[in-house]
Amino acid sequence: MSISTLDATAAYGRALNAASSAAGPAMDDGAAATPGSPQVSFGGMVEGLATEAAGSLREAETASMKQVAGKGDLVDVVTAIGAAETALNTVVAVRDRVVSAYSEIMRMQI
Repeated sequence: MSISTLDATAAYGRALNAASSAAGPAMDDGAAATPGSPQVSFGGMVEGLATEAAGSLREAETASMKQVAGKGDLVDVVTAIGAAETALNTVVAVRDRVVSAYSEIMRMQI
């Protein structure tokens, strides 16, 4: 199953917002922050994305366990699993793009 463009864009936006709140006033490379523009490092964005995906997976697992115990709602389980699947697909898509970019950089001649 492939991730849709809209899902990827929404996930990137959430990751960017999460990372910008945790990144602070300057980027990791030492660039000065300009007023009004969020400064986010790539590592911070990836960390936020991975954290969000892990949280979604935990929520899906918790909802599934409640359903098995007879205390949960099936709609909640399906919704949580769908959100976890989307988050995981986003992480995999970002990983694939990073590996592809790294491979292309390594093939460049100096």
